Amino acid sequence: MKKAAFGALALTAALIAPVVQAQTSATKPTIVLVHGAFADSSSWNGVIRILERDGYPVVAAANPLRSVHGDARAVGDVLTSIPAPVVLVGHSYGGSVISEAAEGHANVKALVYVAAFAPETGETAAGLSGKFPGSTLGPALAPPVPLAGGGNDLYIQQPRFHDQFAADVPEAEAKLMAAGQRPITDVALNEASTATAWKHVPAWFVYGDKDKNIPPQALGFMAERARSRQTVVVKGASHVVMVSNPAAVAALIEKAAVAN
Repeated sequence: MKKAAFGALALTAALIAPVVQAQTSATKPTIVLVHGAFADSSSWNGVIRILERDGYPVVAAANPLRSVHGDARAVGDVLTSIPAPVVLVGHSYGGSVISEAAEGHANVKALVYVAAFAPETGETAAGLSGKFPGSTLGPALAPPVPLAGGGNDLYIQQPRFHDQFAADVPEAEAKLMAAGQRPITDVALNEASTATAWKHVPAWFVYGDKDKNIPPQALGFMAERARSRQTVVVKGASHVVMVSNPAAVAALIEKAAVAN
């Protein structure tokens, strides 16, 4: 009888455990990750592994990289589809997108800027990159690719991608990233922001002190201006700090997720 009773209890525990885990996960906010220029959603893979291990639902949104307003609408549609609270995370140009996309979405409880722009109304990504010295992105760009509808697509020259974009990532991985990079339009980088969600939604910042796309001084300026709840500067990290240091980035996202 004792064996049977123990077996029944064990079976009950085994059946209940998945339900408890699901309930625990359901109480956590959904993390929505928005990639930036010259990258795609796979740039978040290391961060996603950690967040999902820790029980967070994660959506890596596809950023069209066509225009700030259009991209923000696309991400906004994703936010509308999620009934739960959201921590909205943007990398690089994705910071401009999340600053606009969060407007009008009350479920966004926190913003996390990962080596990302946090523009004031009227500012552009290109303008913020040049606000302080240190960016070497311009000379590293390939000749523009003209688009049939007007404007140009911009890429980083593949031979220069590793040093410019991902210097602290293994060379073999950087080569794959260079070949698969997503272009951004010149229109997007020069389009002025019209919304500043960081003024009323709590914000966190993380970036590397060896960023060659956005000068660290510019990133620090934007973090201070946005009254960052916490700013993490990763020593030696490149522009893709989420690829080279996923644990540091995931840890900050989780802090934002549990903050009041």
